[in-house]
Amino acid sequence: MDDSMLKIEIAPGYEHLHDFLVQLPLRFEQGDDKTIHVGRNLIKVMEVDGLLLNVKRYHVPSFLNRIVYSFFRTPKGKRAFTYPRVLLQKGFETPQPVAYVEERIGGLIGYSFFISLQCPYRRKFYEFGNADIEECREVVTAFANLTARLHEAGIYHCDYSPGNILFDYVDGRYHFSLVDINRMEFGPVNLEKGCANFARLWGQKGFFMQLAKDYALARGADEDYCLERILYYRRKFWLRYMKRHKPDFNLEL
Repeated sequence: MDDSMLKIEIAPGYEHLHDFLVQLPLRFEQGDDKTIHVGRNLIKVMEVDGLLLNVKRYHVPSFLNRIVYSFFRTPKGKRAFTYPRVLLQKGFETPQPVAYVEERIGGLIGYSFFISLQCPYRRKFYEFGNADIEECREVVTAFANLTARLHEAGIYHCDYSPGNILFDYVDGRYHFSLVDINRMEFGPVNLEKGCANFARLWGQKGFFMQLAKDYALARGADEDYCLERILYYRRKFWLRYMKRHKPDFNLEL
């Protein structure tokens, strides 16, 4: 790939990866690196110069959206590269951004790539779909406190779903790393909006009762109000979801 056809942005400290980034579109297509997600967007893990990199390739938008993302809106990959700095500066964990690579064909955006360090955390929130609250109370409390801190800091993850919350137990406490953060909002998060943020999570009612209790406590709010609103938004989301799909866990509404 001719470098002139690529737009490359590199985070400080990773300039030595420039040659790799120039060749990234070709390597992504033809290399034998491990694929960890297949969908509209593909994610591969690559080892380069002793670094384990997570490389996400965003699909080529429709023609109209190619025009929009080329000239009027910030592409998803560029947002994914930019937003982590906000979280990291405020003390929240997200994979360290490394680079953003954008192909241009005839002046319009083609594939784009977001490169970050691979997160070492092994667990995702999918595992709590059918869990009894006694099996996960401690992590739910820690997660509720994390979300309250995010909201108080004016950070709102618009795709707060189980696959985008990585966690592990390290050095005596739970650590959380947020991924797929190209859809974020920054600004005041009131209690109503905060309660709505949990709607996509998997879990039984006991899970959400504990979540509401701890979230309310962390934000100095009424527990009954938080529980009612959290369950309301959860039911609203999943009733809409079930019109098109069957949940992968035993959903009790």
